[in-house]
Amino acid sequence: MKWHSKVLFFLALVLLLAGCSPAPKPAAQKAKEPEKPADPITGQKAFYQMYGMARQWAPDVQVLRVRSIPISEVKSAAGASGAWEATFVSQSRGRARSYTCSVVESAGNLHKGVFAGLEEGWSGPRGQAKPFLVAAVKTDTDKAYEIALKKGADYAKKNPEMPISFILEWTPQFPDPAWRVIWGDSVASSNFSIFVDAVTGEYLQTMR
Repeated sequence: MKWHSKVLFFLALVLLLAGCSPAPKPAAQKAKEPEKPADPITGQKAFYQMYGMARQWAPDVQVLRVRSIPISEVKSAAGASGAWEATFVSQSRGRARSYTCSVVESAGNLHKGVFAGLEEGWSGPRGQAKPFLVAAVKTDTDKAYEIALKKGADYAKKNPEMPISFILEWTPQFPDPAWRVIWGDSVASSNFSIFVDAVTGEYLQTMR
């Protein structure tokens, strides 16, 4: 057998053996890690996410109200809530519009992320609350909660399981917009709340 024939025979044998080799085993699939539970979000953080979308709707938007929304899927904690709602108004449009910011899908037409509600007519304040500039939201709800907890320590100690909710408004009661830290799900169902200045972060008043 000539040398080149030997070479061809050797190559053919190598290819044959390679073809008979067992196919490599696929890498074991990594076990899917369970989805991490969503964390609640503070009012200021949620507010600025909603403001970013509201400003696309109307460049001259002002804030009328911000409130926390309790949801069963995410437990509120230390000034943070699973969902928030902010109502903005536009003088140029003569309209008002509410936005929601939620960390999960939930009942009550709450969707994960920021979503805009329907527009409504607005010709000016209908109650005591009046619109204010976005720059006034300097104090976050975790800070407001911390201040309220110190001022309402006795009440909080007696009612450790009571839910805490938040409303931000500007009324004639105070010179600046204020966070109202409410022991209870709403103002109507609460007999104890504390006001904290949203601009300076200072304690303002206790309501019983």
